[in-house]
Amino acid sequence: MTASDGSGGAGPLAGLRIVELGGIGPGPFCGMLLADQGADVIRIDRAAEAGQPSAHPVLHRNRRSVALDLKDPADVDAALRIIDTADAVIEGFRPGVTERLGLGPDVCLARNPRLVYGRMTGWGQDGPLAHQPGHDINYIGLAGALGAFGPANDVPASPLNLVGDMGGGGMLLALGVTTAMLRARISGAGQVVDAAMTDGTAIQLALIHGLLAEGRWTGERGANTFDGGAPFYRAYRCADGRFMAVGCVEPQFYAAALRVLGLAEDPLFAKQHDQDAWPAMSEQLAALFAARTRDEWAAAFDNQGACVTPVLALTEAADHPHNAARGTFGTVATSGTIAPAPAPRYLGTPAAAPRPAPLTGAHTAEILAEVGGRR
Repeated sequence: MTASDGSGGAGPLAGLRIVELGGIGPGPFCGMLLADQGADVIRIDRAAEAGQPSAHPVLHRNRRSVALDLKDPADVDAALRIIDTADAVIEGFRPGVTERLGLGPDVCLARNPRLVYGRMTGWGQDGPLAHQPGHDINYIGLAGALGAFGPANDVPASPLNLVGDMGGGGMLLALGVTTAMLRARISGAGQVVDAAMTDGTAIQLALIHGLLAEGRWTGERGANTFDGGAPFYRAYRCADGRFMAVGCVEPQFYAAALRVLGLAEDPLFAKQHDQDAWPAMSEQLAALFAARTRDEWAAAFDNQGACVTPVLALTEAADHPHNAARGTFGTVATSGTIAPAPAPRYLGTPAAAPRPAPLTGAHTAEILAEVGGRR
């Protein structure tokens, strides 16, 4: 489908149209990823919210918004006619909700056989928990990820909502919808994509499951290479209460870190993977890092090839010279706040600068005119 003027624009997905049935969390994140890369993403919002600013101005950027009352048959018909023009639709309701609204995949695919129908849920479209409520922490807990985060002998630490909602949810749905659209271009047939956050969390654990199968990972939290157990892969508190991230896994990086720390000749650190020595190594490193500020250590490790870097606050990250040089973050035009730039980057079809999230329903008249108005 061809995006209309003022929507989509530059980017590898320019010319594709996605309809997003308004929701929260991973669905909008998927919509943002697709819109960032040029797709004409039309978000169907609640009519009762028409004229209001977006509650999530970063997640809702680069969209067009139409406000409809999906309990009104005329507005449901309008939504279907918008979906008729789309390459894909994405929704994040519990199983059966869109069917009850008259917008389920059977109805939509019967009208638009090339349509990709992306469904985002926590538990999936089937299974004993499919109709139960939940949030990121529940999904990653059941998939085995949450229990691996946090210090040994303490409660698990929640990794924000990155693992379930965003990585295992929105990104998984974006991958599923994009690959299914590619298949539709080849076969002429659309399909339903069932993206579940439990599934997405589980697949992100592929490396850890491989290590577990090989006997190179234990079920004990804080006792493994990548969970804070290894002295060469964890964060250390500095004199000012801030932190340094140490990730010198490979021997050459480990040697470089020891050189900067003045430990190159210390026999305690001679055998990097001697797990019996890890507690003593961690204790000595903790004392060393605590003797200087984070920025002093950052300067000491700068360009040393040691995989040791400062842990930046959200408010600091945009100002780091590397992030600034790459434009990893940008400024939201309407508020001046910092937001991540579109990613990944495409050299042949680069994405346009993000457009601010519109007022809810700002494009209702425009979009309805494209599909013949309300009937």
